[in-house]
Amino acid sequence: MNILVFILYPLALLGVRYIVPALIVHGSLIILSSVLYGRIPLIGTRDTLGFLAWAIGAVFLLFGWNRKRGAYTLITISLILLLLAGSAVSPVMRGPLPPVLKTIWFELHVILSFVSYAFFALAAVFGALYLRGGSAQDEQEQYRCALLGYALFSLAMIFGGIWAHLAWGAYWLWTPKELWTTIVWFSYSLYLHARLVRGWTGKPVAGMGIAGFIIVLFTYVGVGLLMKSSHEF
Repeated sequence: MNILVFILYPLALLGVRYIVPALIVHGSLIILSSVLYGRIPLIGTRDTLGFLAWAIGAVFLLFGWNRKRGAYTLITISLILLLLAGSAVSPVMRGPLPPVLKTIWFELHVILSFVSYAFFALAAVFGALYLRGGSAQDEQEQYRCALLGYALFSLAMIFGGIWAHLAWGAYWLWTPKELWTTIVWFSYSLYLHARLVRGWTGKPVAGMGIAGFIIVLFTYVGVGLLMKSSHEF
């Protein structure tokens, strides 16, 4: 299943628009998994890494439709393939959702979380392009990605609080994952404050956008590996 996707994604190196077949096939496989297991395929590292790779590809297409092939494509496709490789070697989670997860609030929380991660990833890519001598447009695209990701991430946190209240009777549990999620939110709040209120531009804010995604990666992967928490993403 993953072999075909691995073959199709590198076609984007020929041009951003050539990622469309990969997104269609990959998206179809995600839908097939949801039908097969009777749940959204976003439980465990295998599912979430695969969905994040697809979401990054979709955002990559959205912001790069008219771009020529180059570093933007190379960096993003390399990231997608890395995530797919991690998904391929992770254990498969089969079966329906546990009762505590059978709620629309959980599904909205997870989906919006990973879509926002995808926007943050592309914000980091645009920031890297700007720092290596890119144009002001790269910095502007980083801002747009970060702003959209921030809005979706904020919604995801609200839905997550509702889910936590229904599942455990509290909107906030003070777990390491929740604390680091708050750090992610504050890091992008600081980025947007610097960009919109203080009027900062250039390398300082580009670096802040990249740092924010590093925090996202630690929150998603590092916290689950190093600290005990109530969920893996």
